[in-house]
Amino acid sequence: MGCGRVGSTLARSLEDRNHTVSIIDSNPDAFRRLGPSFNGDKVTGYGFDQAVLTKAGIARADSFAAVSSGDNSNIIAARVARESFGIQQVVARIYDPGRAEVYQRLGITTVATVKWTADQVLRRLLPAGAEPDYRDPSGTIRLDHITVPDQWIGHRTVRFQEETRSRIAWIDRLGEGMLPTRESVIQEGDLLHLVMREENAARAYTIIEQGPEDD
Repeated sequence: MGCGRVGSTLARSLEDRNHTVSIIDSNPDAFRRLGPSFNGDKVTGYGFDQAVLTKAGIARADSFAAVSSGDNSNIIAARVARESFGIQQVVARIYDPGRAEVYQRLGITTVATVKWTADQVLRRLLPAGAEPDYRDPSGTIRLDHITVPDQWIGHRTVRFQEETRSRIAWIDRLGEGMLPTRESVIQEGDLLHLVMREENAARAYTIIEQGPEDD
């Protein structure tokens, strides 16, 4: 929802990655930002209107982003998508940091600013590992972050690195960053920042999802 600078950038970025996109805006002139090469659906209306969301195809959607210029509209639309249509991957652009914090606690991811917003929303809409936090200029090395899956809790970071062929650059734990040692053990709630080769990413995420090999 929203075909301003963020919405149009996000829509084109998703389509460039071969995703099917529907975009909603109350002003039909806004769709001109998409350019002539955009092939997705363009729906005129308000993204918090259930009939408009239905027309845009939300019943078959995997994700929903509310990135209009209004906090209230984005909050309402995000809640409708999540609570009325059961969309789990919901992201809302909210300018007011105080309100953003409240809705973050309710499970609605919130982000702000233009290109940073489009990039951050993109990473949250796509499956884990689909888009890294950073990729070096050669495209060889990438930096990702993941919330540690339950199957790795209690295992040493050394084992995680050996089996996934990645390196844990640092761990966010209880609001603080820490550098892992050979004796470090992965704990519940850890956010792991991983460095890996691009060619190894698919394999690494498969192993992360499957859990450690049986002893």
